[in-house]
Order: sequence, then C-alpha cells, then structure tokens
Amino acid sequence: MSTVNLFPTLVWRAKMSGAAAKRQVPALVREAKLFREIDAVGARWSRENYFGGYTSYSSITDLAFRSSGFARLKQWIDGEVAKYARALEFDLGRGRLEMSAFWLNIMGKGCHHSFHLHPLSAVSGTFYLQVPKGSGVFKIEDPRLPAFMASPPRKPSARQENRRFFDLVPAPGHLVLFESWLKHEVVANRSAQERISVSFNYDWTSG
Repeated sequence: MSTVNLFPTLVWRAKMSGAAAKRQVPALVREAKLFREIDAVGARWSRENYFGGYTSYSSITDLAFRSSGFARLKQWIDGEVAKYARALEFDLGRGRLEMSAFWLNIMGKGCHHSFHLHPLSAVSGTFYLQVPKGSGVFKIEDPRLPAFMASPPRKPSARQENRRFFDLVPAPGHLVLFESWLKHEVVANRSAQERISVSFNYDWTSG
C-alpha cells in the first residue's frame, strides 16, 4: 500500500547571494523610504486603506522603470520566476511571463494585510528588504479549504504538506514566489520598526 501526492501547491523560495544582498538591499531600503516621501497619492491612499503603513500599490507600480536599483532587482527576480515556471511545468506556448506590476510595502507597527489573492495574474511574489524580529510572518492558506466541510482538523504535529496553513518567516534578501490564485496574508507587525518589502505580479502574455 502507498499514498500518492496529488495536486501539490508549489511555493518557490530563493535567497539573493550574500555579497549581492549586502550591496543592494541597504540601497533599496533607502530608495523605498525616498519613494514614500515623494508619493503623495500613495500616502493619501495608504492613510485611508492601509492602517499603520504605506504601499505604492495604488500609485507607483513600475519601480523597475523609475530606479536602476529596482531594475537590477527585477532582472534577478525574472530569473527566479523562469526557474519556478519550469518547476511548475507551465506550457506557455508562444507566450511568456512578464512582470506587470512592481510596488512597495512599508508596514509600521500594527499594520497587516488580510487574506487575499492576486486575480488575473499568473505568478506573484515578494522580496524582503527589512524584516525586524516580530514584524509578522507570511501566512499561506490551503487553497482547498472551502471544500473541507466535514474533514477533521489536522494534528499540531502534522507534516508540513498536511497542514491547513503554513507560516513562512522571511528575512532580508529572501524571495517568495507563488501562483497568484494562492490565498495569503501578512500577519500584523508587532515590532516598533518598519517591515519593508516589494511585491509584484507576472502575467502570462501571448506571443
């Protein structure tokens, strides 16, 4: 007798090399804070919709075209997305995966982002720039959860692949990629320091 692992949810994790991270991440942190200072539209939207934080999701979503530093980061992310697509065995035909949005997130104390997904995109992800201790985990929800109407709960000691939720603890220089339909949240920042990251979407474009 044996079990078969069907319909897996593949999440891609990568870490920028130590030398590159030491060189690029501090500069990108400074740039992120500068963008916040000049982005009046994003600041206004964040005051109304993003308690305790700032995001450029509604204002600046083309970071790679505004900053050479973020353009270099995009090149590295492009390579990781290509590897992830191969692991997923995507059949892109004559099309390709192309970054369609690239934005900033600066989360102050108490700021959180409740469960959501990224409709109409194929791959989404986050690259972490500043992650103070206690600033919140990245929580992933089992996409089959709505169908578990009569299913017993899992043991606290259940293997990772059998859990209903998974907490990913990020660190500066780390990247996480997931298919855009995967529901996820960012738990509230309990640190007095800001958590800083950039998020992005890749769309499947026709050739």
